[in-house]
Amino acid sequence: MTARPFVVTPATRPRALNIVGEQLTVLASRQATGDGYEIFLQEGPEGSGPPPHRHTWDESFFVFEGQVDFGYDDERLTATAGTLVHLPAGTLHWFRFGPGGARMLSLTGVGSNAAEFFTAVDAQLPGGEVDVEKLVATGERHALHFG
Repeated sequence: MTARPFVVTPATRPRALNIVGEQLTVLASRQATGDGYEIFLQEGPEGSGPPPHRHTWDESFFVFEGQVDFGYDDERLTATAGTLVHLPAGTLHWFRFGPGGARMLSLTGVGSNAAEFFTAVDAQLPGGEVDVEKLVATGERHALHFG
């Protein structure tokens, strides 16, 4: 697949998806980048975020506003505005938006199925509720594994 130049502005940005209580906007899917990386804007209220999971692609997060608690392997840290967290493919990880909520940009590596997974979760759980059984089943279909 050959990528073509594209621009996403606030006016042309797709609607935010509701994923386990956070608002996630797909800024660039792998189809848009020619089977390359994906880019997401993630905003969430305090306490929202995904359960522990792993996937077959790298993932990086850059915190713009607020703070986000991250856990990976046996490590735990609080990332504040200006912090970049990189997680190689296969790393078990989770995060929670901190007091007052937060805003961050995330980028996934080549081979990511994240945009497809998020779109499917939003369709199945449009209220943002956490239904572990549905999350696990949807994740398995998109190379994302919980626990």
